[in-house]
This record gives sequence, structure tokens and C-alpha cells, in this order.
Amino acid sequence: MKTIFITGGAGFIGSHVVRRFVNNYPDYQIVVIDCLTYAGNLENLKDVDSKPNYKFEKVDITDEKAVNDVFARYQPDGVIHLAAESHVDRSITDPFAFIRTNVMGTCNLLQAARTLWNGNWEGKRFYHISTDEVYGALSKTDPMFTETTRYAPHSPYSASKASSDHFVRAFHDTYGMPTVISNCSNNYGSHHFPEKLIPLAINNIQHNRPIPIYGKGENVRDWLFVDDHAAAIDLIFHKGKIGDTYNIGGNNEKTNIELIRTLCRLMDKKLGREQGTSEKLITFVTDRAGHDLRYAIDSSKLQRELGWQPSVTFEQGLEKTVDWYLANQDWLDNVTSGAYQQYYDKMYTNR
Repeated sequence: MKTIFITGGAGFIGSHVVRRFVNNYPDYQIVVIDCLTYAGNLENLKDVDSKPNYKFEKVDITDEKAVNDVFARYQPDGVIHLAAESHVDRSITDPFAFIRTNVMGTCNLLQAARTLWNGNWEGKRFYHISTDEVYGALSKTDPMFTETTRYAPHSPYSASKASSDHFVRAFHDTYGMPTVISNCSNNYGSHHFPEKLIPLAINNIQHNRPIPIYGKGENVRDWLFVDDHAAAIDLIFHKGKIGDTYNIGGNNEKTNIELIRTLCRLMDKKLGREQGTSEKLITFVTDRAGHDLRYAIDSSKLQRELGWQPSVTFEQGLEKTVDWYLANQDWLDNVTSGAYQQYYDKMYTNR
């Protein structure tokens, strides 16, 4: 039985990857490594936590000793590394938290894997999940990011992810460690922490609260349905070329205001409100410092070499997302109240 570590597995994207691997690979032992910060919630995994091939370890990847200990106990064959501080606004407020987790945490994992595997690379793989933000910003007419686009991060968040990408490549080039990297566009879907744009807007619309939009809402992002991202991660982990990089995008470029207006119309329909009701909640606020105008990612390499394709259109994925949040109000209330964090803090303190 192969043992696979999935770091950040209690988070948004991580929980979708864990669910896919636990259900699709019963011959793998899946060990979730997560320190359960505000964005990590074991409620995201309650549908698989009783499966025999699932285990959870509360580990802070910035703690070198704790990382070494968990590697020694489980002897993993592979690491799928998603654990990261990821909210740009938080990185502007506290950049050092992003350096500790995204840079030092990644290096702790790399070094622990290198020490454990000790040059015996057969059947081993370290897969690092990154972001399109490392490439910087595009104008409205620039071509999309490719795997060879020069790095030009602008926020503390993207700078920390760029640094971690470089360390992963350095461990491959220096030590021969079998690594692979993917850079994804903006994800959306179920279990997304409601500080991010789509779940924040859904929650605010439900409660008739303002929907804050930076600047004039002209910033463009490419939106990737999280289940499609999990499928791509599965494919890259198993079939991606060692030492290579793959971009994962949804081919769904939308301005923020276009996205929110589409979401408002959908929410009015789902809630039985008169069309135009939710759009009245849109509130333009002072733009974020250093706000990149446009991200757009070219995933043709992944499609061409590994055969990946998105499974849904943006409209289909958005409707699935809205339906999930409306059907899981208890989850949303629990997350926004912070009650889940207090519960797990108490539980693991008392162990």
C-alpha cells in the first residue's frame, strides 16, 4: 500500500483532492497533514473520515521537528503539497506569515522527503501546487501565461509562492528529487472559505449585505472549477513528467463585475427574488494595493500531453457552487462564526 501525504487537506482545494484520492484509490493510505488554521476545517472531510485508508495528522509544516516526526512515522511514498497561506489581502497585512508557511514550510517538507528517501527515488514523487499569480500581471491584450512565462510576482503572497516554486525546482536540479509543479488559476466550488469573492458574495446576498468590489471591478481572472482542478492534480501526480511544470486553467476569463452580476442573477433566480434585487448590493470599495489587472492561464500543455479537459462550463460550475452553498447553510454559518476552529483547537489541545 502506497502512503501519500496531502498537506493542507482540510482546506478548500485540499479537501477535494483528499476526497478524490480516498475514494478512487483504496490501495493508497491517504494521510492529511494540516495545522487547522482558520481555513482548515475537518468538517470538509467528514464524508471520508471513516474510510479505512484515511488518516489525519495535525501538523504545522513550519515546525521542522513535527514534520520530520510525521515523515518518520508514516514513511510516505508521495507528497501532494497544497498547504499554503493564500489570501492576498492577508499577505499585505502580515507578509511574514506567508514567508513562514509558504517558503519555510515547503522547505521543511522538501528536506524531510529528501532525508527519508535518501536517493532512493523509485516510486517517489513530491508534487507542489502553486498559483498563476507568480507570473505577475497581464494587460487586456497580452497573451496568456504559459509554463515558460517569466516570474514577476507583485504581492507578498505571490512572492512567497514564487520562492517555494524555486526551492522545489532547486531540490530536483541539485539532489535529483522527483518533483513536479502545477500553477493554477482562481478556483471556485464547494467548501470555499467565505473571505474569497464567490462564497463571500453568496453569503452576503443571502443576508442582504453589501457585496464589496475592488475599484471598478475591471480586474480579470480565469476561473477553474475545483473538481476539475482535483482531477488535474490526480492526473499530474500519476502521469506528469518528473521535473516538469503544468498550468491548469479553466479558460473562463471574467472581470470581477461581470462575474458578480452573473452570480447576482443566478442568486435571484435560486432565492425567488425579483431580477435585479441582488445587484443593488454591489458596493465599489477602494482598490487593493498592487492589484494585478489580469491573470489568464494557458493549459494547452496539460490538455495536449496528459489529456485533461474541464468537465463543466463556467455557468454549470457556478450553478453547482451556488446550489451547494444554499443546501449547506449550517456549514457556512459554522465557518463564518469561527465555531469550528474553537472546537478543533480544544479537541487537539486535550489529546
